[in-house]
Amino acid sequence: MKYNLKYKIWLDSDGKVFGVGPCQLLQGIAETGSLVSAARAMNMSYSQAYNLIKALERRLGFALIASQAGGSGGGGSELTPEARELMTTYQSFSIECHQALTALFVKYFG
Repeated sequence: MKYNLKYKIWLDSDGKVFGVGPCQLLQGIAETGSLVSAARAMNMSYSQAYNLIKALERRLGFALIASQAGGSGGGGSELTPEARELMTTYQSFSIECHQALTALFVKYFG
C-alpha cells in the first residue's frame, strides 16, 4: 500500500487566525488590486471575502487591506505593510514545513 502525505498548517490563537485560504486571498488582492477580483478568483462572494478580512483583522489586531471607494476612476484595495509581511512570512514558513514534513514522510514511509 502506498501512502500520500496530507496536512494543513495554520496559525491559531484561540481559533484559526491565518492559513492557506486567507493567504491566497491576500495574494489575489496584491496581484489584482481588488478584493472583488480576488474573491471572484476563489469562487467566494465579495461579502464573504470582506467579512473574512474583517474577522482576521480583529483576531490579528491590525489592518490587512487599505481600500478606496469606487467612483469615476473605480475603487481598489491594497495590502498594508503588515499584511505583506504576514503573507510572505507565512509562505516561507509553509515552504519550510512542507520540506521538513516531506523529509520525515520519506524517512518513515519511504
